[in-house]
Amino acid sequence: MKISIVGGGIGGLTAALGLLRQGFDVEVFEQAPELREVGAGVQISANGTRVLFALGLEKEIMDVASEPGGKQIRLWNTGKTWKLFDLGPVSVAQYGFPYITIHRNDLHQALAAGIRKIAPDAIKLGMKCIGVDQTSRTVTLRFADGATAASDIAIGADGVHSVIREALFGVDKPTFTGIVAWRGVIPVDRLPERFHLPVGTNWIGPGGHVIHYLLRRGELMNYVSVVERDNWQVESWSVAGTVEECLADYQGWHEDVHTLIKAIDTPYKWALMLRQPMKHWTQGRVTLLGDACHPTLPFLAQGAAMAIEDGFVLARALAANGDDHRSAFRHYEAARNDRTSKIVKGAESNLGRFHNPALSDTALADAYINAEWEESKVRQRYEWLFTYDATTVPVSAGLTTSVNAS
Repeated sequence: MKISIVGGGIGGLTAALGLLRQGFDVEVFEQAPELREVGAGVQISANGTRVLFALGLEKEIMDVASEPGGKQIRLWNTGKTWKLFDLGPVSVAQYGFPYITIHRNDLHQALAAGIRKIAPDAIKLGMKCIGVDQTSRTVTLRFADGATAASDIAIGADGVHSVIREALFGVDKPTFTGIVAWRGVIPVDRLPERFHLPVGTNWIGPGGHVIHYLLRRGELMNYVSVVERDNWQVESWSVAGTVEECLADYQGWHEDVHTLIKAIDTPYKWALMLRQPMKHWTQGRVTLLGDACHPTLPFLAQGAAMAIEDGFVLARALAANGDDHRSAFRHYEAARNDRTSKIVKGAESNLGRFHNPALSDTALADAYINAEWEESKVRQRYEWLFTYDATTVPVSAGLTTSVNAS
């Protein structure tokens, strides 16, 4: 079976590597002229690292990742700190795999290198897909330069603004959340030593929150923050803002937050849009994965892990169902739809939790945080995320055992 993948992001490359290791003929079409991800970090919990290790990338990933010892909550104005949960050896002991924070480009390059070891020419750059046509036997992709590519099936892994999704299901209609996000990556040597601790931090406050964690063996700090404001509705990761504008969004916040913002060379901003989960991702010989079918607000730290899980489960489903792509796609959706929909909804519900008005009053904030981040509630929110096993979830009738991706 010849398979075309539109989009060379994390999900598309995971699917490609999984499929190549199963013996499929795969081509990845990426619109960018070079294979690189935006300058930002991602968090990959045990459910994601399980897949990356199964793909043979353990050494490559761990050589460039950071491994936080835990996560903590801090109050926006006083800096008071609460432990959220332990990670490091605890993650490995409880879930079998580490929780890591990693630069997107480092993860991207590790996946691409794994693909090129098997199929040096599988990744096609500068190929902007503008449409897809299919018959009962083939799929044909159309590109901006007039080229076409035919295959047996195609996978749309082309992100939140997916051309493939629009071709299959029409134009989506996201709603603006009233929230603007900021991001930046900071060399750690610019920051005071108190920031060097390997702990992921989530500052929460009325109308906004701030997240920061280490990347690339602790050499970089990833900064992401969100604020409630309605005067910016551009959904793009490449729009530059200014340090002054970002600081203005966090007036009254703790000096540590201001220290981080001032250390960013150029902060980037984008509007957060909300999309409801899709009931189906497949039409004929074409299916979707990752942000193309279940984009999520970044409030559960599962966006990248979902794309990784999707890619691996889809590769397993296609391998387990032989030439029957209909059955493969059906089992793929059955394995993934409920889980990803629950994550999308869970991330949305965290918005009100992180920005609750009670956080504006120091006396009320203590009681609120102690109640909302009580140990049993934290376990309920995260345990089901981390224990999911994409390497064994059933992907064909009667199949419950692992399909080895080698």
